[in-house]
Amino acid sequence: MQSHGIYASAAAGIALKSTAGAQSANGLAQDSAPAFGVNGVCPPYPPQKSAERRTDFRVPGIGLDTGVYNGTPTTLSGSVDGLNGVSPPTDVDTALPPLSAVTSNSSGSPTTTRKTKQRRNKPTLSCLECVERKTKCDRSRPCLACVKRQSTCDYTAVANLIATAGKNSDGSSRARYVTKPPAKIRKMSTASSLTSAGTTDNGWASIDSRAHTTPKGQMSSAASPYLLSNVPYSSATPSNVFGMGTQHPFSNYWTCQGGLPEVISVMPSKEQADILIAKYFEAVDPVYPFIHRRSFYADYERFWASPTEEKYKTDAAMMALHYAIFALGTQFLQYPGYEERSQTAEFYCSAANQALRLYSYLNRTSMRAIQAMLLMAYFLMNDNHASDAYAWAGIHLRQSYAMRLHRDPDIVVPDASIIEKQQRRKLWQAVFFHDTFLTVLLKLPPTATHSDVPVESLADDNELSNDGIDFDSGAHSRVENLMSISVIAPPEDYIPPPPPMSHHMVDLATAKSDCAYIRSMWHLGNLVQENLSSPCSLSLPLTHSVRHKESLIAAFKRLYKSFPSHLTNLDHLWLQQQAINNPRAARQNLFLTSNYHHCLMLLQASENSSAGVVANIRAALEAAHEAIWAFFKLWALFETEAAVWWVFQHRAFEESLLIAHLLSKEIVSADGVEGGGKVLEGICGKAKEDVGRMLGIMERYGGDLEMHRTRKEVLREAFEGILV
Repeated sequence: MQSHGIYASAAAGIALKSTAGAQSANGLAQDSAPAFGVNGVCPPYPPQKSAERRTDFRVPGIGLDTGVYNGTPTTLSGSVDGLNGVSPPTDVDTALPPLSAVTSNSSGSPTTTRKTKQRRNKPTLSCLECVERKTKCDRSRPCLACVKRQSTCDYTAVANLIATAGKNSDGSSRARYVTKPPAKIRKMSTASSLTSAGTTDNGWASIDSRAHTTPKGQMSSAASPYLLSNVPYSSATPSNVFGMGTQHPFSNYWTCQGGLPEVISVMPSKEQADILIAKYFEAVDPVYPFIHRRSFYADYERFWASPTEEKYKTDAAMMALHYAIFALGTQFLQYPGYEERSQTAEFYCSAANQALRLYSYLNRTSMRAIQAMLLMAYFLMNDNHASDAYAWAGIHLRQSYAMRLHRDPDIVVPDASIIEKQQRRKLWQAVFFHDTFLTVLLKLPPTATHSDVPVESLADDNELSNDGIDFDSGAHSRVENLMSISVIAPPEDYIPPPPPMSHHMVDLATAKSDCAYIRSMWHLGNLVQENLSSPCSLSLPLTHSVRHKESLIAAFKRLYKSFPSHLTNLDHLWLQQQAINNPRAARQNLFLTSNYHHCLMLLQASENSSAGVVANIRAALEAAHEAIWAFFKLWALFETEAAVWWVFQHRAFEESLLIAHLLSKEIVSADGVEGGGKVLEGICGKAKEDVGRMLGIMERYGGDLEMHRTRKEVLREAFEGILV
């Protein structure tokens, strides 16, 4: 990101040099100041013709490669005009000593008398909301912080005047880089970022310093810390990125000339398809509710009612969505053996991939195509293909941007129906959520970082509307062709949907509960992406001061208290009753509490020795206990599903490994009491039981996969090293 300022300065230098040459050729002033950028040197601001001396604006604490927190290289004028995005000084920034301060000594040479340094009258350029909250502001209109808070973003008259003057001068606007780390943290990480040519910086050292570690030799230096791959990074042959999934995920069963009829010919029977679809809406849809059930079933029933010739003309993206749902439904069915279930599910996913190829998913997209690709990403994760899922997610995320799902539907598709706008919001939230929490687990940078879709625009009232209830001819045929001038394809001929059945409908209470759940996960994702995803991906400390850590923890807890009570109730007996009466709400409760307490655990266990930030051992163990118990409850209430969800298993493994590490080291409490004393009384025994329980559960899922065996060995070794 910093290179943008260099390129801008170099371009400006070339332009000014050309201008100087033209003036010389026309007989103009030959002794004028050298052109900006001469001899490859890019000064921090254009040379001034005035002889008045200017002070160096690079004050201590602001280096040439530093930027403003929150990821946006901001300037007073709203444009980048200096080296690495640093803006030139203004009259406010610089001050010359008065003439009276200059005297002559005995030798006649002038000297400067030192005066008491006065505090400069610096105008407030951040928005009023960020100033009041004492948070970082990127000074956009509106700023990113206000966009995420859904608050009004107002500036002072002076700030607006400076910003307007800057825009009028060069017509440029500020780019938004929301994942750029704070300048302080970037400085602190400079030394650690210099690695030797023969090693790979994968964040392991930083994670070890934050009380996260595993025994040496149990993982590859090229792998994410908690995936525990044994693949050597120094191998001359291409190695798996995360050591998970060693074959291409989509087996090739297809001929060159088969086309869509070949894909349709391997469909399961209608009875089998009904079972798989029902299983999907039972196990997957509650936690990722982004498919409009009534419109999906309308397409589904219409397809099965069509003659064979008409089926061959079906939208290939719709067939990909059907096969993706078949694949996930198969994963959650109870099969006699793991291999049989895995092979059947992989075949359906291969058919979905072939349908997307026939659809030409790389140069055009639609809501159906993105829905199918997102479900296939979750399938790949459950199928032990985390590497493939991460790469695959990059495609559907770019296509989501191309579809403009990251934009407010009221702006980009103002004429769309209410239901179509609602579905666009839900789909973007699903893409954003998948990207944010997958990158937290893999310690990689997030990508779904640019959006102006308000969270609260996902309103309950929109679920009551019938405007666009038959939106098969609207949202699904709205195809983005990236290679065409007109990106919106004309609507297809409208075919009225068949009458809905009872299981095709979603009652009003369920629809409202789903919206509350989506909004809660959305708010949590915004907080996690900004404060955890980006630092973890760069191997940086999560906090840069004790106060910063306390404020982040307080922000997470405030957000958690704002969630609906039925999503945060941790009582096991109450959840058992919910699993019988309202299993959909029970699943949502477990997924939300698992994600929240996992992130809180990472924050409580974070350390930054250079800033005096220490791990809060007790708070970290308590958060890890609640997080891992969400998995234990899922196992007790929905065992088949708990044995399938990779994200749940991975979080639980990471939590148990952290617990074992904290209990194996010489524990020092947050108050500096050796051995913890009364501070850790009662928590250590409970934490050790959690690790033992996790080892027992791991014996009952995962089959004979090499990755799963490695995890069990690592956790067992860590468990044996516990000192309490």
